[in-house]
Amino acid sequence: MTEPTYLRDTRDGYDKISADYAEKFPTMLVDGPLGRAMLTAFAELVGGAGGGPVVEVGSGPGRVTAFLHSLGVRVSGVDLSPAMVALARRNHPELGFVEGTMTALDLPDGSLAGLLAWYSVIHVPPELHPGVFEEFHRVVAPGGHLLVAFQVGDVPLSFTEAWGHTVSLDFHRLSPDRVTEALEKAGFAMDARLVREPSGDEKVPQAYLLAHRRP
Repeated sequence: MTEPTYLRDTRDGYDKISADYAEKFPTMLVDGPLGRAMLTAFAELVGGAGGGPVVEVGSGPGRVTAFLHSLGVRVSGVDLSPAMVALARRNHPELGFVEGTMTALDLPDGSLAGLLAWYSVIHVPPELHPGVFEEFHRVVAPGGHLLVAFQVGDVPLSFTEAWGHTVSLDFHRLSPDRVTEALEKAGFAMDARLVREPSGDEKVPQAYLLAHRRP
């Protein structure tokens, strides 16, 4: 089967910019107090060290995976970009990171206590989100938890250049209502929705949706 163009472009783009990305954004994805609060709540819900395995999809350089690990979560990461996986393994050798795609996770059915998608579904065209969320539902155990974060909006961003590299990267800003509807249709029940106003250099609000798989 031919690989979708958006997957190839996302992989190639992040392979090219991985080192620059990690240097430019060393901590920003976990520095905001409200984002950290949602991650901390997620960590408590999945049971910390006493809970089952958790996977971050689109784990990038591994900083958010490492933050969950610092809270006692048994967590590993999956990323589309081999360069990002190599970077995460180098920076966090105590954790496990593998190459993979959220559209077809190499995980058994119902094997996870939780799944985190922290600003990673933004690279999947919104019309394909139902299938991605069905895959999340497949791998999360009944009663297990899901946390999804994304930028709010309707107009996608498209980049053909980043830090001197030629890329083809699309960032889809999303509607919390539409994502909630798609998650519920996939079999999740919402626990909390947080939409915060832009901070610092951010241009749009940020959303965090916390849900669990219905039994």
